[in-house]
Amino acid sequence: MMSVSSSFDLSFTRVMIACRKSIVFKLHSSIPLVASINMRSFVLFHARGLVAAGHRRGSLWYNTVKSISRTSVLGGTAMTKKQYAVIGMGRFGSSVAQTLTKLGYDVLAIDASEQRIQEACNVVTHAVSADCTDEEAVRALGIRNFDVVVVAIGQDIQASILTTLILKDLGVPKIIVKAQSELHGKVLKKIGADKVVYPERDMGMRVAHHLISPNIVDFIELSDDYSILEIKAPEQMVGQTLKQLDVRAKYRCNVMAIKTNGQMNISPYADDRIGREDVLVIVGKNEDLAAFELAFAEN
Repeated sequence: MMSVSSSFDLSFTRVMIACRKSIVFKLHSSIPLVASINMRSFVLFHARGLVAAGHRRGSLWYNTVKSISRTSVLGGTAMTKKQYAVIGMGRFGSSVAQTLTKLGYDVLAIDASEQRIQEACNVVTHAVSADCTDEEAVRALGIRNFDVVVVAIGQDIQASILTTLILKDLGVPKIIVKAQSELHGKVLKKIGADKVVYPERDMGMRVAHHLISPNIVDFIELSDDYSILEIKAPEQMVGQTLKQLDVRAKYRCNVMAIKTNGQMNISPYADDRIGREDVLVIVGKNEDLAAFELAFAEN
């Protein structure tokens, strides 16, 4: 395994980092470090630390490496890729981090548990074991340089709130936080979270809608009042046109699209006929969608 030695002078005394296909190693102030593979991520990460510590050389390195690493050329056109950090490597956080990595984005995974970081280091760009309720530790990570930070801390509501507050004070552009309850979510919004998500609640809603009718493929909440419903065409609809069904007049909902054999028709006509395997994408008020579901629910 190819390795390099570096004597970057970091301002923090103990942080654990794991690079992809690399080992976990401790960072100590003024102690040479050994890294391997993924040199761009390695240099970028440590440059962030130097910037946080006030090193002018670190700022130069960070800006140079960042400008190179965040720009990829596709068909001759430069495209800037966002960088994400995910705090909390539980089921939700690790799923978010892995999905973003698979989509080709740079992801920094952070968790207080070294075991979880060991597990995450093979699937994300870089991973760090750190206490995110410690403002100095978070600052040393250069977290404000990331475009989006997802706070996916599990049951520790206090840690979730403190971490969000620290990120806001550090000037993170966009903060998305997982909430355990409505009250937790209200607090998070008050202190500056840009978006609050409720994974357990949303999944419960999806399961409930599927129980009402097995034809329901998905249910997406747009706001407190409006949602999108994906439903496989019930037997009663098969063979009829949208004009005959008259969903808008009967249920005050709109058929936005019809998916047929994987092909999406995003502007269906009134004379389009519903097939047996079609999936309808319908938008409307929650109470109107509920009435629509009940009308076609299995007895």
